[in-house]
Amino acid sequence: MTGSNMAARPGGRILVDALLAQGVDHIFCVPGESYLAVLDALHDAPIAVTVCRQEGGAAMMADAYGKLTGRPGICFVTRGPGVTNASAGIHIASQDSTPMIVFVGQVERGMRHREAFQEIAYAQVFGTMTKWAAEIDDPHRIPEFVHRAFMTAMNGRPGPVVLALPEDVLTELAEVPATPRAEPVPTSPSPAAMRRLGEMLAGASRPVMVLGGSRWSAQAVADIRRFAEAFDLPVGCQFRRQSLFDNTHPNYLGDVGIGPNPALFRRLREADLFLLVGGRMSEMPSSSYTLLDIPAPRQQLVHVHPSAEEIGRVYAPALGIHADPASFAAAATALTAPAERPWAAQTRAANAAYRAWSDTPPPLPGRADYGRIMSWLRDRLPEDAIICNGAGNYSIWIHRFYRFRRFGTQLGPTSGSMGYGTPAAVAAKRLNPDRMVVAFAGDGCFLMNGQEFATAVQYGLAILVIVVDNGMYGTIRMHQEREYPGRVSATDLTNPDFAMLARAYGGHGETVEATEEFAPAFERAVTSGKPALIHVKVDPQAITPTATIDAIRQKALAEAG
Repeated sequence: MTGSNMAARPGGRILVDALLAQGVDHIFCVPGESYLAVLDALHDAPIAVTVCRQEGGAAMMADAYGKLTGRPGICFVTRGPGVTNASAGIHIASQDSTPMIVFVGQVERGMRHREAFQEIAYAQVFGTMTKWAAEIDDPHRIPEFVHRAFMTAMNGRPGPVVLALPEDVLTELAEVPATPRAEPVPTSPSPAAMRRLGEMLAGASRPVMVLGGSRWSAQAVADIRRFAEAFDLPVGCQFRRQSLFDNTHPNYLGDVGIGPNPALFRRLREADLFLLVGGRMSEMPSSSYTLLDIPAPRQQLVHVHPSAEEIGRVYAPALGIHADPASFAAAATALTAPAERPWAAQTRAANAAYRAWSDTPPPLPGRADYGRIMSWLRDRLPEDAIICNGAGNYSIWIHRFYRFRRFGTQLGPTSGSMGYGTPAAVAAKRLNPDRMVVAFAGDGCFLMNGQEFATAVQYGLAILVIVVDNGMYGTIRMHQEREYPGRVSATDLTNPDFAMLARAYGGHGETVEATEEFAPAFERAVTSGKPALIHVKVDPQAITPTATIDAIRQKALAEAG
């Protein structure tokens, strides 16, 4: 708790002091006249302010901050169109279980409920995609609301909070006590639950462990690895949670995400014990809810989750363990592994199947082979490089062929939101200036938040953006060819010269049209010391690692008769 200061202060100053009491060191914002008093208070505060070019980018940066630190990312936006622009990032934080707090300017209290300029009823608009949405109508209650917002965002299943700030509340004077610091409350597994888990593992013949969700830490990842090694368990990671387990470890069985390795899918379906730690096994990692039967899985499901409400919400577990991943992982290291582990050979086979699936990308049509480029990056990038991406078929190569080695090296929206990679990279580099940060984006994905490249230039953040350009909304085109073969509609794109655009922003730009051009372009981009972009032009036919547009169309036409 900070020292008590009962002198009268304006609400904007009270709010910034409350954020300092929570240890806030960064905020991401687009300024607005509705919270000028907060901007004034930030002028003298020891908080780094990243000014963004669009509220969606600011909210995605705050989400990335929450993912990397475990503390809520803080975003400030103005009312009306400002916060509705931010809604994409709020939705990401909701589906990704990321702690985040969005502070929104609001009309003065005396103007509410008249549809004043840019007025929104925040609790109604954001009630379905936040853990809590409220309005602070009294400056005396700012410390209370801020403390509750942090506790709500971090505890149980983490998620976003939206707090509206009436303009006159931020200028009104009030005397308030110091704000207590909020900390996440550990939820430890019961001894009885851990004993039961040990018994179930001792009686299993085909166990698997799948990791996901949030509330992990570097220590938790180290502990879960020790547990996996002691029991020689095969370990998979849910969609875009691959940095929870070293992908080069002999116990790793692969990415439990979209279009999984068929051998991995079969192994998970045939497991007799399915240990799910931290995740929810929602639509993407469950292959559209086909991996586990609903409501009673055929596997013995052990579901470990920090929110009691998530246990049994979709899948009825044989054993539910109400615990956050860090507390569970620490407790799991104390379990005694059975002397005989009949699944040991299966663990080796599972890892071999993963390597066969992901070691060597199949050749692609066109001069620039994205698979070979990804293999080169896998060997070139340092282990602690932070990889960011949004949504699109280009991300398939990241999930399948890249090797995540360390915790906190993957930033991708499990919600499947486009436009995430560039703003996430800005936030990651802002927090980790000495680490390499690489953002991948499709041509459609980049132009949804590519303006945040200007933010990287403004703050001298030497991120590297790789734009994979196939001239279309590729994922939608793929589905279009499957469902309506040959009837191309609303998926073609005409793009700018992305390298020239990067240079126009003040960064470094490169164009790659052939595979052998990529490595020297990459090295020039890195040594430039500037925010850099590599525009990789790929053949539109190279829509997935294993199928072309023509092959998908021909198969659909054949099946249609």
